[in-house]
Amino acid sequence: MKKKHIDWVLVMGWMVLIFIFSSQVAKVSNENNKFVIYVFNLFGLDLNSMFGTLSNFIVRKAGHFTEYFILYILLYRAIRKKKNIDIKVCSVAIVILFLYACSDEFHQAFVPGRGPAFRDVLIDTCAGFISFLIIYIRGALKKSDNYSNKVFTK
Repeated sequence: MKKKHIDWVLVMGWMVLIFIFSSQVAKVSNENNKFVIYVFNLFGLDLNSMFGTLSNFIVRKAGHFTEYFILYILLYRAIRKKKNIDIKVCSVAIVILFLYACSDEFHQAFVPGRGPAFRDVLIDTCAGFISFLIIYIRGALKKSDNYSNKVFTK
C-alpha cells in the first residue's frame, strides 16, 4: 500500500473515531469524562478540586480540541505533496476540518441528550489552526536551520 493511501486511511479512521464518540448518548459520554477525571486523579491531579463543577466541561472541551488537533495533522499529511510547507495545503486542511466539525455538530443534534454547539466548531477549528501553527513554525525553523548549516559549513 502506498504511503498516501495509508495517510488517507488514517484520516478516515480518525474521522470514524470522532463520529463514534459523537454518537454516544449524553450519559455514556459523561461516564467517559468521569473516567478521564479518575485517570488524572491516579496521576495526582485532582481536576474536581482544581475546577469544581467545571471539570467535566473542561474534559469534554479538551477532548474536542485533542480530536481535531490530531485530525488536522492527519489531513495535512494526507493532502501535502512535498515536504515543504504549502499554505494552500494548510488552507485546504483547515476547510476540510471546519466542514467536518460542522457536520459532527449537526450529527449530534440527533443523539439523545446531545446537541449541536457552534462553540464546539470554534474549539475544533482553533485546534486545527494551532496544529497548523506548530507545523508551520517547525517547518520554518527546520528551513532556517538547513540554511544556517549550509552557510556555516562552507
